[in-house]
Amino acid sequence: MATPPRPAGAARAAVNAAAILTREIEQRLLAPAVDAVTSDGRKQRWARHKQARRTELILGTMEAVRALGPDVGMDEIAGHVGVSKTVLYRYFTDKNDLATAVSEAFIQTTVLPGLNEALTEELDDFELVRTVIGVYVRTVAQDPNLYRYSVATEHADPGTLAAAIRVFSGAIESTLHSRLTDREAEPGGAATWAFVMIGGVELTVGRWLDDPWVDADQLADELTMLLWGGIAGVIQSGGSTTEFAAAPPRIAPILPEEEA
Repeated sequence: MATPPRPAGAARAAVNAAAILTREIEQRLLAPAVDAVTSDGRKQRWARHKQARRTELILGTMEAVRALGPDVGMDEIAGHVGVSKTVLYRYFTDKNDLATAVSEAFIQTTVLPGLNEALTEELDDFELVRTVIGVYVRTVAQDPNLYRYSVATEHADPGTLAAAIRVFSGAIESTLHSRLTDREAEPGGAATWAFVMIGGVELTVGRWLDDPWVDADQLADELTMLLWGGIAGVIQSGGSTTEFAAAPPRIAPILPEEEA
């Protein structure tokens, strides 16, 4: 029998799958289509130049957002980058196109590397969940303006935003699915539970950015506490909604001081 993947291995596979998904968007954003393949060397050089220039403008926009805030406009971006607005519109059809390109770059250059670096084979199930949540919270805390512009903006492509969320929910879904399967439990709800967890984290972190009531480490630990409690309940019920409904934990556990 094949050895089941360790938690971090399963999570890394999910992250790699998310990277493939986002690269499909990258092909459209960072390397826009040009005329059909041709032997014309000048046209090929121009296509390479256009791709490089577009990437340069995306990175410049990211720095402008970091410096000027998530509500920065095209005029301000152009001024910060040191080009005219006409130049921006030469490479991006409108503000939405630019915001979507920045979203993709944010995922590829910040989110995915940070998550892959944190995923080691020594992680057990709990540490994996704690690590994924911690990476999400700290990524946002370190780059709040860019996060708001690229992930929380109304301008970016919904498909790109979904890919960002899928990076994190996929890591948790993979782990839930593999661990329930290892225990011969029902893994069918893994996707639902993962999206609920990450959706709750996303909503909480967005509110926390507006009013940070604790520091980033404490927020990550509080979120981990709640999410792990949910995961433990799923495992105790064998992943079965029927079993859970038949005998749910209707009474909260007694606190230690109440037992004295």
